[in-house]
Amino acid sequence: MAAVRQRYSRWDGSQDGELPDSGELFSRLAEDVFHGWDFESALRRLLSQGFKDSQGRQLRGLEDLLDQLREQRQEKLERYNLDGLFKDIEERLDRILQKERNTLEERAQQAAGSEHRQLLEKLTQSRLDQLDALPPEAGSAIRQLQEYEFLDQAAGQDFQQLLGELRRNLIERHFEDLGKAVQNLGEQDIGQLRQLLSDLNQMLERHQRGEPPRYEEFMDKWGSYFPDHPDNLEAFLEQLRQQMAELNSLLEWASPETRQQLEEIMRAALSDEELQEQLAQLSRLLGQTSPQNPSGSRFPFFGGEELDLPGALDVMGELQQLDSLERGIRQAYAGQELPPELLEQMAESLGPDSAASLLKLQELVKELEAKGQLRREGARLELTPQGVRKIGQKALADIFQHLSADGFGSHPQGSPGGGAEVGDDSKPYQFGDPFNLDVEKTLMNAVRHSDGSRPLRLAVDDFEVWESERSVQTSTVLMLDMSRSMPLRGYFYAAKKMALALNSLIRTQYPRDTLYVVGFSDYAREISPTMLAQLSYSEYVYGTNMQHGLMLARRLLHRHRAGNRQIIIVSDGEPTAHMEGNQAVFMYPPLPETFQKTLQEVRHCTREGIVINTFMLESNQYLVQFIKQLTRQNRGRVFFVSPDRLGDYVLVDYVASRSRSN
Repeated sequence: MAAVRQRYSRWDGSQDGELPDSGELFSRLAEDVFHGWDFESALRRLLSQGFKDSQGRQLRGLEDLLDQLREQRQEKLERYNLDGLFKDIEERLDRILQKERNTLEERAQQAAGSEHRQLLEKLTQSRLDQLDALPPEAGSAIRQLQEYEFLDQAAGQDFQQLLGELRRNLIERHFEDLGKAVQNLGEQDIGQLRQLLSDLNQMLERHQRGEPPRYEEFMDKWGSYFPDHPDNLEAFLEQLRQQMAELNSLLEWASPETRQQLEEIMRAALSDEELQEQLAQLSRLLGQTSPQNPSGSRFPFFGGEELDLPGALDVMGELQQLDSLERGIRQAYAGQELPPELLEQMAESLGPDSAASLLKLQELVKELEAKGQLRREGARLELTPQGVRKIGQKALADIFQHLSADGFGSHPQGSPGGGAEVGDDSKPYQFGDPFNLDVEKTLMNAVRHSDGSRPLRLAVDDFEVWESERSVQTSTVLMLDMSRSMPLRGYFYAAKKMALALNSLIRTQYPRDTLYVVGFSDYAREISPTMLAQLSYSEYVYGTNMQHGLMLARRLLHRHRAGNRQIIIVSDGEPTAHMEGNQAVFMYPPLPETFQKTLQEVRHCTREGIVINTFMLESNQYLVQFIKQLTRQNRGRVFFVSPDRLGDYVLVDYVASRSRSN
């Protein structure tokens, strides 16, 4: 048999099937929501940490990428120092001045036998005096030498070359494209650059005042200086900010003396006061329109390798790019889409794998948006009603899968189909449906899923049942204990998941039924079922005020006179708080008044025909004492259940009570 040759390469984002899909992503988010996170925090946590799906495929988190950026930044800071920032400039300047001094001394010697000896000696000495009077700082010396007329032609050329290099280095840090145009600035070129900057500053001032900036008009006139200019003003301004940030960071780092020398060098290199003023105004305007720090970041170098000015500006540019990438990654925490150029920089700085992972994260989030499960509100991502239903359906499916696996709930639940008429349409079977099987569609589903293999096997997803028309309505208030002990004992996860599953069951199987949710701790409050996915244990307060919860539940059920009315209480303890007027009173062990006032609300519910079914996650002497009195006064039932079976019991009991009612 011929050998099979295969080629392998790094993943670049174009291959399929190597990273988790959006369904796995949403399932992971749903699990975090069940555990008490609100959706925004769950999304931020997932994006931060990444995750591994059921098939072992790994998606790297944003925190890993941030760690890479921090390591690269630290490596540069530990490698370099800026102590020798002007050393190269000073050495070149010393050589230029020494060359000029040598020429002056030669001319002085030649003048000794000349008839114009005194005049030549006077001119030579005057120039030597000018050189002797130069300040020791390189920047100030360069600025004064611009007014000096070199006698040595080579020294003069070297000085102009130094000045030109400084001009290119500094202006290129302001305008990458402009740097090429000003390598040999003549008077006409300087005038043109002054006009460009003046027009640019006027455009920014109009933008700042809220007037039309006329960006297209500016680019029509000056676009040749910016061949790769962006399509809109905001992107263009961000480009300018990044280009100016390198020099600004260097100025930010510098000591007052070094900063003064840098500014002197800039003034000497630009050699035009109006041009300098225009650049300073541009820097101010960009700073006023920037949400970031306009002056650049301050980087504490402490390495052993010295950098000259061009090298320092290069390193500052690399550090600024790392900062820009870090800001971009932090924007991705909120689900914001990153521009292609930032992803390209990511690939350059961190490698293609890191960029591909970030791109995949963006694609997964966009896919959830396209499915209608997420939506953008400003800079935030939030669940849509469809997303909330999806999370509820997952909770319901998890509980149903648990029931199917262990056979729990298989006890008789009344006569099949009692109180309901079979409709004309069928639907996929879901937990809670009467098992009025549509045999034909069920078998056809099995055939489609079997790929022609024999014997024919039925899966849960194959079953279809005839839809029933319910005749009895049930109004339910689910009272959820939100006191401090619930998350401390690890019960909040089970309670929240059960609530989501119950809401999904009622919406899909009993659409004429009504569900209210009341959370109670020291006080009670109504929680919209659509907000269950956002529910967290942020209250973290003492107090189990069942009395207030029952009062609110009765008011909600008062809206529904017909049909069955019930309250489902989920708690891990007895009442420990009650109302005195508008104030809650808490005490543990519980006060006798707390039991009395709570049982009084139980009696009100009983008189109004409201059934109270209680699901207790703990047991103690105070709780048993209270439960005995509650069951004597109301015909509801009490279940002592473990948290992992809470959803099973509540959903099975709800379906069973619907069957009994019908």
